[in-house]
Amino acid sequence: MRHRPLLAAAATASVLGFVAGCGSAEGDEGVDESQLVVYSGRQEALVQPVIDDFEDETGIEVSVRYGNTAQLAAQIIEEGDRTRADVYFAQDGGALGALAKGDMLAELPSDLLATVDARYRSSDGTWIGTSGRSRVIVYDPDQLTEDEVPDTVFDLTDPQWKGKVGISPSNASFEAFVTAIRIMEGDDRAREWLEGMASNDVQLFDNNVLILNAAEDGVIALGLINHYYWYEQVAEEGLDAVPARLKFLPGGDPGALVNVAGVGVLEGTDREDDALRFARYLLEEHAQTYFAEVTKEYPLIDGVPVAEGLPPLESLQAPEIDLSDLDTLEETLQMIEDAGLT
Repeated sequence: MRHRPLLAAAATASVLGFVAGCGSAEGDEGVDESQLVVYSGRQEALVQPVIDDFEDETGIEVSVRYGNTAQLAAQIIEEGDRTRADVYFAQDGGALGALAKGDMLAELPSDLLATVDARYRSSDGTWIGTSGRSRVIVYDPDQLTEDEVPDTVFDLTDPQWKGKVGISPSNASFEAFVTAIRIMEGDDRAREWLEGMASNDVQLFDNNVLILNAAEDGVIALGLINHYYWYEQVAEEGLDAVPARLKFLPGGDPGALVNVAGVGVLEGTDREDDALRFARYLLEEHAQTYFAEVTKEYPLIDGVPVAEGLPPLESLQAPEIDLSDLDTLEETLQMIEDAGLT
């Protein structure tokens, strides 16, 4: 097993952030109500530099609670109008949609919404994407050629893939992807696929980094991850040092879902101006360039190029789906649990 320091650090930060974000908001010393309070489902290792830059540029002090995206969304809903959050910075559109569905998010100004293509913001104007990521299949080229990698995730329940596929059921992006299957194909098909994966001895991992590492080390033949994990590792170590390869699925398959990290402002916040300034900052050139060059995600405003080697966003054959519809998170989580994948 080779050492992967930066990616390992990001994985560790995710776990620690989840633990820190699971407690009750009452008495939480990590949240300072005298500052702009951001609940972040994005990993601290990935986004804290942007938040630090925001503080430096605006003079607005920010207190961040890091945690699991779904867990934080559930907590905000539970807290209701008592929530300390002014801003919710989420890993995926589904969790933001759940808050919007619960009337927890304020409508954003039209000029802010106009900075991003309608595909990557909510249809009701309550949240906006800040960066994009594509679902992909990572595979071990010592075991498979690209042509041998399935063109659809539905083939992964076939016996030939028994014990050879890795997934991360607790990852927010995986949960959003399952929700996309439910929307596109119906609950019965999604349930059948999850149960088929479980019966086919799918390998379970805590996060996408571990799936990528397992594919590199030949532990699995392929896995379902977001594209940027591989591109981050290539940037860190060089292409020759990264044995795994990616396949972007064709034909609008759910496995090619393009989801977004995004931001929403909590309804009733008494720091609306600061909260909106934070949302705007995430969609200004500096932050968008950071997402493109450092986290290797897709920038969502015009004029910011993607990372070297990354296929253009317009070239991806993603399914045509309203990301606002990825809001039935609770049903998806129950379905994953019922399939025995937790």
